[in-house]
Amino acid sequence: MTSGRIPTEHGDFQLVYYTNTLDNKEHLAFCMGDVSNCEDVLVRVHSECFTGDVMGSRRCDCGEQLQRSMAMVASEGKGVIVYLRQEGRGIGLMAKLDAYNLQDQGYDTVDANLMLGHQADAREYSLAACILEELGIKSVRLMTNNPLKISALQSEGVIVNTRVSLEAPVNADNEAYLLTKVRRMDHMLPLQSFTPAGLKPVPPVFVRDVHDSQSAN
Repeated sequence: MTSGRIPTEHGDFQLVYYTNTLDNKEHLAFCMGDVSNCEDVLVRVHSECFTGDVMGSRRCDCGEQLQRSMAMVASEGKGVIVYLRQEGRGIGLMAKLDAYNLQDQGYDTVDANLMLGHQADAREYSLAACILEELGIKSVRLMTNNPLKISALQSEGVIVNTRVSLEAPVNADNEAYLLTKVRRMDHMLPLQSFTPAGLKPVPPVFVRDVHDSQSAN
């Protein structure tokens, strides 16, 4: 619909604003340089995370990944960050906060989503593929640690030639979350990044435990 120049600490980007008739959300592309008709464009497909992107939450790696992807695009002078409005891996901000409360009780991010009646990951990437096509990008080098994102974009016709690792620092607040990504969602993160305490076997979590405790209350 429109675009405008956004000066950042990493340099000047163009913020491109899209509307659509599929989910009626405002999706965005953060672009640097001329990417039209280009191959191997450095691309990040980033799902909205208000708590991490805006508030700087240490519970996840989202805000750090967004900043690092901007810096990597700026270092090349050309690239795109597609910003999809699918908060909380697609479940929305309110449900994500409810999931956080369950995580504070000891449940991991996957079980918390399932216990609230959501998928572990409800995101989809057809609109990201449409945005990349509209920008005229022929093929991408995708900044991600998530193999499912690669296969999802490929199924939408995006040519992904290379995966570019996008690691964020591990801290005491996000270590369990990142380990869950590795162990249960197949994210490609080096286990040596985690502390020995974090790598201890995780006991199985049974959904009925929480339901029983809720009914007891």
